[in-house]
Amino acid sequence: QLQASGGGLVEAGESLRLSCAASGRTVIDVMAWFRQAPGKGREFVAAAKGRGVYTTGNSVKGRFTVSRANGENTIFLTMSALKPEDAAVYSCAARDGSVLYTDDSRHPYWGQGTLVTVSS
Repeated sequence: QLQASGGGLVEAGESLRLSCAASGRTVIDVMAWFRQAPGKGREFVAAAKGRGVYTTGNSVKGRFTVSRANGENTIFLTMSALKPEDAAVYSCAARDGSVLYTDDSRHPYWGQGTLVTVSS
């Protein structure tokens, strides 16, 4: 089970930190963040394996940071310099295996999302 939290309403330029905790498993190889804005498709945001291995989507690169402590089933997304276009439901996903995929279909495990609203 994946549980995301930390969403809320912020003003443009501000920061927000999301977290996602997984339960029911000893180890999860890859944990990831996706987002979906109203009327748009799901977009890859970031993914992390631990041990400093991670990747972020092009639209958030340089502004968002993903982190995950080695051996921990918790992933964080620190979002800085937020823009109105970052507003979306952010969902946590997970997959087994060593490869970091940006395709949501590669992630069989999903939690409920947390809403991020950015006012201009």
